Amino acid sequence: MTETQEARDQPAVVVGVDGSEPSRSALRWAVRYAKAMGETVHAVIAWEPPVMFGLEMPVGIDTDFAADAFSVLKETVDTVLGPTPEVKVRTSVFEGYPPLVLVREAQDADVLAVGNRGRNTVAGITLGSVSLYCVAHARCPVVVAHKAQDENRGRSPW
Repeated sequence: MTETQEARDQPAVVVGVDGSEPSRSALRWAVRYAKAMGETVHAVIAWEPPVMFGLEMPVGIDTDFAADAFSVLKETVDTVLGPTPEVKVRTSVFEGYPPLVLVREAQDADVLAVGNRGRNTVAGITLGSVSLYCVAHARCPVVVAHKAQDENRGRSPW
């Protein structure tokens, strides 16, 4: 686990970040909510090593997955929130299956925010695997953010 700020203050808003536009929307929502409620944002990214079905990692691949995940998290937080966020933001990188990590980290949170990429044929109606798992298993309320619908006008509903 890598953390960039001090220990969590209770209560908190946990937000899953993966660098996608829906996760950026979730982060924007989490910051607005945390600001209104006087809370801390805990931005979380989780990674898993690629599945190789019992094979060793191919020769020549020397990837530090945790460092790559941290880079995505830091870039996303810095891009969305700028150099001086309006609320206290703590970031963490975990190895593990993202939905399990998010539900675990949100077990004492006031709310969990996740993005939904809408990768299936009925995008916008159904939830993805991570968001569906979080909605079904989190102990706290879950907010599912979608990609901004009014991109053409340059404004986000979040």
